[in-house]
Amino acid sequence: MQSDPIEQAALATLFLPFESEDLAWAPRIAFLRARTSESMSRTAGFVCEQSFKPEADALRRAGFDVAPHIAQDARFDLVLVLPPRQREESRALLARAVQMAGKAGRVVAAAANNSGARSVERDLAELAGTVESRSKNKCRVCWTAPIDPSTLDAQRLAEWSALDAPRPILDGRFVSRPGVFAWDRIDPASELLAAELPQKLQGRAADLGGGYGYLSAELLERCPAITSLHVYEAEARALELAQRNLSTHARRVAIEYRWHDVTSGLTDTYDTIVMNPPFHTGSGAENPGLGRRFIVAAADALKPGGRLWLVANRHLPYENVLSANFGTVRIVTQRYGFKIVEAVRGEKR
Repeated sequence: MQSDPIEQAALATLFLPFESEDLAWAPRIAFLRARTSESMSRTAGFVCEQSFKPEADALRRAGFDVAPHIAQDARFDLVLVLPPRQREESRALLARAVQMAGKAGRVVAAAANNSGARSVERDLAELAGTVESRSKNKCRVCWTAPIDPSTLDAQRLAEWSALDAPRPILDGRFVSRPGVFAWDRIDPASELLAAELPQKLQGRAADLGGGYGYLSAELLERCPAITSLHVYEAEARALELAQRNLSTHARRVAIEYRWHDVTSGLTDTYDTIVMNPPFHTGSGAENPGLGRRFIVAAADALKPGGRLWLVANRHLPYENVLSANFGTVRIVTQRYGFKIVEAVRGEKR
């Protein structure tokens, strides 16, 4: 997995107060939105929360205890946080961190300056009182004094904790939550792809990068010959939503939900694959290599004659990898800055 320079800078900055000895390591440490760092090897006791599968896999390979979610009632001496860019999700995570620090624990958070570092510092201070901070690498790290639960604003903690809760969107058709891709709307690229899906698509299907389940729902509603569906999603928070949003379709079609990094390849084979692949890193930088790896994974997983239906931004350079991995490739339509591609797997590759 290619490292994002901005995310790496925030990660390095998170450990500054320990390297400068402004803070000391503690016996029990929770790391929310954890990522691997050489600084972590200097101490034991990390319990890592990471809902994004590529990062969770990297943490496991490095030997850390990692789960997509740490129980809310768990308490730690030190809670490290890499808050996300989305403000509601960030506030909810900071509120959880303060609650997990319990009595006399500390919270330490870091973010890039262009990803809301000042807002993170203000929000943490609003929750826990005065904080200290340092700047480096175009990032900022801030940390609390030992938490005194008696001084915390319980109402604000409860309000901010609820900001991340799943909620109905689109007149109740779906449930979603802040931080998930296109969390409160239908992504226009996915909507365009759904409108072009032919009714004749059939057999075993997969949705690669399924998000909260919109494209999967459209596939099942428009294509009655689909007999089973595997929803692949690297973000566990989104996959939980997809399972809720597709529950009514599960009465007719066998659906499996797979927390999986598609770029590592697929083990099953399919007649139909649909996808709106990601092409941005966590900091928002464009990375077309992600989409190209999705295309290769789809080609490897399709049966001969199997069909890929793909939507992408018009400028993304996917044509060469499509031609190299599929027997026939055609542009179905190009509208609103997007292109819809149908690619058919040949007999041999």
